[in-house]
Formats: sequence, structure tokens, C-alpha cells
Amino acid sequence: MDWTALGLSLRLGGATCLVLLPIGIVLGRLLAWGRFRGRGFVEALLTLPLVLPPTVLGYYLLVAFGGSSPAGRLYEAMFGSTLVFTFEGLLAASVLVNLPFAIQPMQRAFEAVPGEVREAAACSGMAPLQVLRRIDLPLAWPGIVTGMVMTFAHTLGEFGVVLMVGGSLPGETKTIAIAIYDRVQAFDEGAAGAMSAFLLASSLAALGITYVLSGRVGRRRA
Repeated sequence: MDWTALGLSLRLGGATCLVLLPIGIVLGRLLAWGRFRGRGFVEALLTLPLVLPPTVLGYYLLVAFGGSSPAGRLYEAMFGSTLVFTFEGLLAASVLVNLPFAIQPMQRAFEAVPGEVREAAACSGMAPLQVLRRIDLPLAWPGIVTGMVMTFAHTLGEFGVVLMVGGSLPGETKTIAIAIYDRVQAFDEGAAGAMSAFLLASSLAALGITYVLSGRVGRRRA
């Protein structure tokens, strides 16, 4: 087991969840209840990481974060270093890649909140933030937790985008998925098998939690 790579993956997964938690709540709630022009396009754009090959997505992110891009130049001017092949660049890529994994479960959970409950809260004089805090979040928490679990599990197993944007720098961008690839290339089947078993167990646990919480959201809709 490559403990350094595992620690980096856990750190990346946790940081990605922290960034996407407020983003997922805001966008999930907006897409669930908002009615605006271009809503379908926004949903399609947020779903795009699910259908694009990881290497294609990783290539575009590499170009977008590179030193010749506006984002890359701005980051280098502000912090004095490049964005690609760094943990910060890896985190930015991970956030973008995991948008659908975080937002879609939250959106479905907010859609399952009864409209008459929200209307009653508004009629009673609750401000929008009070409705969010006292009505939406308590009722939509299974979807919020599901989104975070799926985001964390997907971050642990992401390979193509990580390799394109971060490379394989030990302690900086070499995640457990990259470490498995390296161990296979070195014919170290024992280490590769142990790390693969960890990812398999993590994925099964994430799916189990997801199905349990999705069942709660489905019963509320019914």
C-alpha cells in the first residue's frame, strides 16, 4: 500500500467535498426550483463530465490551466507558480469533474421537498434563507449526503483527469489510482491488488450508502 498516495487521495477527496458542498446546495436548489431561460443548457453543461472521456476532459483542463491560458496566467501572477502539476490544479480539476456527482443527487432531493410545505413557509413570513435552513436542508439531507459520498468515492478512483492535469509527482499529485497504475507497470501485483481492493471496498460502501439514502428520497416523493 502506498500510504503517501492514499493520504493524498483522501486529502483531495475531502477538499473537493468541502468546495462542492455549498456549490452543490446552491446550484441543486436553483435547478430544482428555479425557472429561467437556458436551464436545460446549464443542466447539460453540468452533466458533461459524465459523458466526456476522462482524457478528453483532462486535456481541455490542462489547456485551460496552462501557462498560456488566461486562468493560468492569472494564477501565476497571483501566486508565483503554475496551476498545472500542482495539488491546487488537481483540486480545481477535481471540483469541475465532480460537479454532476455532487449536484444531481442534491437537485433530486430538493425536487422531492413538497411544494406546499415551502409555500406554507413563505406564507408564514419566512425569509428565503430561513426556508433553506429550516425546511429545505432538513428534508433534503439524504441527497446532500449522497452527493458528498459519491463525490468523495469518485475522487478516490479518478485516473484520466488526474494524470493529465497533475501528472505523477509523489506527495503532490500522485493519487492512489496513479499509484495502482505505476505498481502494475512495475509488476508489483501485491501492492496493486491491495490498493485496488481498498478502492473496491470504498466504491461498494459509497454505493450502499447512496442506495439507502436514495430510497429515503424516493419514499418522500411517493
